[in-house]
Amino acid sequence: MAFVRIATLTALALSLGLSGCKIIETPTAEEAAEAASGGFNPERQAAELWSEKVIPYLDQRAGPIQEVAALAGSDVDAAGAKYGHKEEQGSAPWTFAAKVSGTVVKAETKSRAAYLDTDIDGDGKADVRIQIGPVIKGTAIRDSLDFVNFNEFKNQIQWAEFGKAFNNHLVAATLEKLPREALEGKKVEAVGAYPLPSKGQLPLLTPATIVIGG
Repeated sequence: MAFVRIATLTALALSLGLSGCKIIETPTAEEAAEAASGGFNPERQAAELWSEKVIPYLDQRAGPIQEVAALAGSDVDAAGAKYGHKEEQGSAPWTFAAKVSGTVVKAETKSRAAYLDTDIDGDGKADVRIQIGPVIKGTAIRDSLDFVNFNEFKNQIQWAEFGKAFNNHLVAATLEKLPREALEGKKVEAVGAYPLPSKGQLPLLTPATIVIGG
C-alpha cells in the first residue's frame, strides 16, 4: 500500500509540474536578428512603406524629368524645393523625384547593373539612364523621401541598410519581372528618383514604378 501511495503522489507531482510548463517556440533567424538589433528590420520597414507611402509620395512629388533637369540647371535649390529632398544635416546633395516618358535607345542587360538609356525629346539621343538592376547603384529612393531621416536611426550602418532595403524591395517587387530582350526602340514610362548628376553625365534614375512597351 505504501508503494502504491508513493507512486500515486509521484504521478500527481509530475502532472502538476507538466501543467505549469510553457512551450516556447524557437525564434526564426529573422526574428532573432531583429531582437538583437533592437527591433531594427529594414527589409520589413521598406516593404511596409513601399505601397502605402513611397509610391504615392513620388507620384505626387515628381515632375517631368526635362522640367526638373532644366530647373536644376538654372537654380538647383529652387528645383530641390519643388521636386527634391536632402538631409538637413551636413552637406547632403539634392535628390529629385522625376517622371520619364520616352524611348529606349540602348539597353545594357548583360551587366548586373543593367540600365536603359532613354530618349525623351525624340532626337534619338539618350537623355536619362534608368536602372533596372538587379544591382542598383546609390540610394536615390531613400534619399528622395521627406518622411524618413537619418536621426531616426541608431547609426550610419543602419541608415545604409535602410537604403539598401528599398533597393532590394524594388528589385524583388518590380525589376525582376521586366523583360530583358529586344528592348531598344520600345516605349518606357517610369517614376522614380535621381541624384544631381555630375556635369556631362546622364541623370541616373532609380525607378519606383516602370512600364516597358505599354
